[in-house]
Amino acid sequence: MKFLGYAYRFASNFVFLAAVYYSLNLLEKYPQRAVLAVLILVYAGMHAFSALRAFHFFQRIERLEGETRRLAGLAAEGPSAAASRKQIVSDVAELRYAGEMKSYIDLLFLALVILLCIAKIVTN
Repeated sequence: MKFLGYAYRFASNFVFLAAVYYSLNLLEKYPQRAVLAVLILVYAGMHAFSALRAFHFFQRIERLEGETRRLAGLAAEGPSAAASRKQIVSDVAELRYAGEMKSYIDLLFLALVILLCIAKIVTN
């Protein structure tokens, strides 16, 4: 299921990149193409900022994981409680890692979109 999520994120971002490329190449007049490129740049910039904020969120979750592991070692509540806590922490760590990978995929394609838009603005 995790790899299916990665594949979906890759495919949807690739479709967005293809749509941007096609729409920028479809317009013949430079002013129209430049306005569209600037609008796409604004959207991609906002989306990239959101992805970078997600990394800050993931860093906070990672700190909480470490703190939970440390506190679980100190608490002596029995083997079943410790095992369930370890399972929960490992599940959260796996979900955090998957979220980070999806954010990396988003940032890769957003960087490509930004480069494409800048290239279309600079070239005449």
